[in-house]
Amino acid sequence: MTEEVKQAVEGMGKAFEEFKATYDSRLDSLEKKGTVDPLVDDKIKNLEADMDRLEEINQKLTKAELEQKNISEKIDSFETMLKRPEANLTANEVDTKMESFEKFIKKGTDGMDEMEKKALTVSDDTGAGYLAPPEYVNELIKTITEITPFRSAARVRTTNQKSIQIPSRTATFTAQWVAEAGTRSETTGYTTALEEIPTHEIYAQVDISNQMLEDSAFNLEAEMQQEFATQFAKQEGNSFVVGDAIGKPQGVITNANVATVNSGSGTLLTGDGLITLVHSIKSDYGQNASFMFNRTTLGAIRKLKDSAGQYVFQAGMMLTAGVPNSVLGYPYVEAPDLADVGSSAKPVIFGDFSRGYMIVDRVNLSVLRDPFTQASTGNVRYLARRRVGGQVVLPEALVIQVISA
Repeated sequence: MTEEVKQAVEGMGKAFEEFKATYDSRLDSLEKKGTVDPLVDDKIKNLEADMDRLEEINQKLTKAELEQKNISEKIDSFETMLKRPEANLTANEVDTKMESFEKFIKKGTDGMDEMEKKALTVSDDTGAGYLAPPEYVNELIKTITEITPFRSAARVRTTNQKSIQIPSRTATFTAQWVAEAGTRSETTGYTTALEEIPTHEIYAQVDISNQMLEDSAFNLEAEMQQEFATQFAKQEGNSFVVGDAIGKPQGVITNANVATVNSGSGTLLTGDGLITLVHSIKSDYGQNASFMFNRTTLGAIRKLKDSAGQYVFQAGMMLTAGVPNSVLGYPYVEAPDLADVGSSAKPVIFGDFSRGYMIVDRVNLSVLRDPFTQASTGNVRYLARRRVGGQVVLPEALVIQVISA
């Protein structure tokens, strides 16, 4: 554990302990006097700001923990990458491909010799352009995951096809007792089906000025990667949560087969409502479960207590050093596209996302360099295209909290 993480864990623990004491005194004052000292409210706001500041590091801890649990899926993805032609390239060939791609995005093919052009891979999609080298794609996905933590919780698969098919159980049979030497009747009813997860096209564009391109000190690759990742992440994160499956991934909230549990209040989250949520899924899914909500909802959850008067939020310091903050003992992932707490809203998802939701990445990323569209403004436009799919594959592994009595 790095010194930065250690300080963050300790800082969060101290801040939350002070927050609890201050918030309890506020509730006590409100109950006994009917008023609250404005200085107490100011202190609570300052403590909340401190915890919010440390939350970024906590989310990194949570992401690392969830990715460790989903390591088998990463092995599958790695094996898929090994099947690609690029996996058999030597180190020099990989460097040549990367150098050629870098020269292409800076100067276009007009500034390249024949050997450099041959090192580029033409996109097999309809939008033309050239495929980015695997190293570039891997770094892009890494950045997207940092921006959109949903990926760290879900199961992620890669494919070279436009869709993948996974087997799903549609019905099952019931086991039967039988006496010794008794007749064993046939157990019927077990059926399976293939569920298809299509990939949908998503694109991002970046305009870079010619002056920047001419500046050798300007790191064009890093700038483009960050811009593409930010644009991709924003759209992906929204679709994985509330996507309508029309030309985009299907979101958890929009899947009618994911069960819902009422919060116990028509306008608020409640501690007991979250406890009911946790106990509403099968214990098998609870072993790798996590919460998902936005930053505003996190602020509300920090103030919640259960019926025994215990806070449902736990700072990481209260557990083993290096373990992230938790709610009722489970890690949580921030999803900015989930709704705020409000009447009839669905602000919280709980469950095993690695079994309940699958993301499919088509391994190719094509980049088109367009020096003409923005020529009058002195810019070169870059258009990046990739294909991503996502949908709920096991609804019973997830459950949604609805703000309702």
